[in-house]
Amino acid sequence: MRIGKKERQHRILQELQIHPHVRVATLAERFDVATETIRRDLDALGQAGLLMREFGGASARPMGHQPDLAQRQLGAVAGIDRIGALAGKMVQPGEVIMIDAGSTVTQIAPYLAGIADIAGSANGQKRTILTNCYAVVHGMGEQALIDDVIMCPGQFDPRENAVYGHDTVDFLRRFYANRAFIGASGLSSIGYSDVNRKAVAVKRAMMERSDETWLLVDHTKFERRYLESIGPFNDLAGVITDRTPPDALRDVLAKAGINLIVADETADIPEMQAAG
Repeated sequence: MRIGKKERQHRILQELQIHPHVRVATLAERFDVATETIRRDLDALGQAGLLMREFGGASARPMGHQPDLAQRQLGAVAGIDRIGALAGKMVQPGEVIMIDAGSTVTQIAPYLAGIADIAGSANGQKRTILTNCYAVVHGMGEQALIDDVIMCPGQFDPRENAVYGHDTVDFLRRFYANRAFIGASGLSSIGYSDVNRKAVAVKRAMMERSDETWLLVDHTKFERRYLESIGPFNDLAGVITDRTPPDALRDVLAKAGINLIVADETADIPEMQAAG
């Protein structure tokens, strides 16, 4: 019995988790479809960043490499700002927030500004923002002069415009937060992972010191695995993304009791204030 396109593509990705390379002819025979059908599947998965298209087939994406922050921001998907908008909407006056570094999670910064937030700060309800990412502070604009913004110490990584290392982790462990917002290089049915091991240590420290953690990832991260696992699913309060995940991944998140918020084009998001 032939299976549908979504299920076939999901199984192709599963095959790449076992074998580093797959061939069009082999997949066509296995799924009993034309080679052109498999080529279209591989092209679609390649455009989504889920595999590397090669002559005659495809290969798994390297688990230990990703472009630097600036390159990732240039290639960001259209819905990435909606993720930041919904995350920013969660932050209330008086809260303590930890914000990770990364191309998706930094999108929260412009949405931390707003009339309601300024009014709350004027009433002695300043928010405290702890981050290891300079892009977050810059993205907040004038709001960074109103809230209490604490920049972590550490070894500067120009590729990520952020600091990492033992000093960063030890510093974060001096504080407690209402919630943490973190990113990841990949989110699959077996967990969420990242290329940068130094970044994983910082993410874990933020998760340990926060009442709840929200993972911010766009749809290009779905069903992708990278070098190091960040933590178990039950450490997350929720996931904010721009598209509904594949059925298998959505089922895993539901079973783990994770709140899934999809910031699609119909999502109710606030207007972004000028960053100043």
